[in-house]
Amino acid sequence: MTRTHIPGILAMAAIVVASNILVQFLILDGLLTWGAFTYPLAFLVTDVMNRIYGAGPARKVVLAGFVTGVICSLIGSQIMLQGDGYEYAAVPLRIAVASGLAFLIAQLTDITVFNRFRSGLWWRAPLVSTLIGSALDTAIFFTVAFSASITVFGADADAAINWAWGGVPFMNVGAEAPLWVTLAFADWLVKLSLALIALIPFRMIVSRASSPVPAA
Repeated sequence: MTRTHIPGILAMAAIVVASNILVQFLILDGLLTWGAFTYPLAFLVTDVMNRIYGAGPARKVVLAGFVTGVICSLIGSQIMLQGDGYEYAAVPLRIAVASGLAFLIAQLTDITVFNRFRSGLWWRAPLVSTLIGSALDTAIFFTVAFSASITVFGADADAAINWAWGGVPFMNVGAEAPLWVTLAFADWLVKLSLALIALIPFRMIVSRASSPVPAA
């Protein structure tokens, strides 16, 4: 690791910490949280590092983000909340496992896909890798965290998240589906939108980093 990698590591850590805090604040009748708008920026950081420094440094940045997320989960697991007559952790084990698993798999997949397309048009690698990575992230997190078909965490873990099993109109307008399915789809739509928007800062950052330094 060199000093040039430190900004990427700090940026990733800041995004993970901010997202863990902002996920507590609901918007749009509970369809989304403010964390849904900060978390996708992790893909931007990974792609910028990959483009400028290569896959190795990008993986180190991802690892730093993963470790930061684990620390946030450990802190959250010590904060106890009251609800429906029982006490539960602010970050239950099931949510922590889902978050860490989704982050690691999605980000490493992003790096692999980026490398597959890195020699093409400048926008193809960051766009395709982010779309695939973010879809994986959403699918893995919401399935592991909320699906009633996942029972390995036990009854106590289920009691903390069974509010997501209730049937509601899909996206508040469609046919009835478990609430977590609507939450997952809304989250993915945000990631999709930000994947397109992020192409602008990606191009600007990479161009600036690639520009030759003027002679003194």
